[in-house]
Amino acid sequence: MRNIRSAGLVLALVSAAAFSTSGSLAGSLIAAGWTPGAAVIARLVLAAAVLTVPAVLALRGRWSLLRTRARTVVVYGALAVAGAQFAYFNAVSHLSVGVALLLEYQGIVLVVLWLWLRHGRRPRPLVLAGSAVAIVGLALVLDVVGGFRLDGVGVLWGLLAAVGMAVYFVLASDEDEPLPPLALSGAGLWIGALLLLGLAVTGLIPVRATAAPVTLAGHQVSWLVPVLGLSLVAAALAYVLGILGARILGATVASFVGLAEVLFAVGFAWLFVGQVPTVLQAVGGVVVIAGVTLVRIGELRSGHDAPVPAEEPVAAPV
Repeated sequence: MRNIRSAGLVLALVSAAAFSTSGSLAGSLIAAGWTPGAAVIARLVLAAAVLTVPAVLALRGRWSLLRTRARTVVVYGALAVAGAQFAYFNAVSHLSVGVALLLEYQGIVLVVLWLWLRHGRRPRPLVLAGSAVAIVGLALVLDVVGGFRLDGVGVLWGLLAAVGMAVYFVLASDEDEPLPPLALSGAGLWIGALLLLGLAVTGLIPVRATAAPVTLAGHQVSWLVPVLGLSLVAAALAYVLGILGARILGATVASFVGLAEVLFAVGFAWLFVGQVPTVLQAVGGVVVIAGVTLVRIGELRSGHDAPVPAEEPVAAPV
């Protein structure tokens, strides 16, 4: 059992690392003239296309699962994929990136609340303490104090992104979900991609792309490099491994391990675009790890060290 949990932790960490590359890769495209909407649509469409054949093979003719689990797929694609990303990009148009991310990562608190309200899993004091410590560490890593500015509309979008994140972890952790991770990821990505394409067609998302070279790690490279990285690593690989890890760890622990995405993102920003982390960010990283450790210990002591079914994720508290 311990080996299985360790494998789940590794999968969740690799998923977080894969997700964390999206900021630097998308940033290089945006700096070259792409709109955020164009970058995320390219990311989802290519990732969905790449996962189509593996998803079909994973189903092995069990097409009825797509019909019986249509609600889960639609909720996952609409809220966890398209909704979270659309809301986050709108949040950063009104708030600093640090504040927007801090709001989005309140999703981990929503996961704890959902498991308490829906499944009666009252969090132990260690879990609550770990939550508070992790959020403080996250604020230090993101340096929200230095770039803090408040906008009511931006806060609303940030909280909607948090709901999308919470839905992702709750749905991904359902070990009783009959859809294989490849099938859920592939179908969800297609739902998310089609929804965002629809928003783009109606003009709600501005879409503009260019074939100009982009700058990564101080070198001029083709625009295909970040686009393929966004789709293959930051989407296809990240979503599949994230579901696998969450089904082993459970929603609470998986969501807190997901905070490692921010730490990895700081490292990739250092590597790709030369943004050297500050001492305060390093201290924040240690604080985040301490908070995640407290949550993990609290889950072990409570006996809730297993995933919990999530049949009704739509009602996650806001």
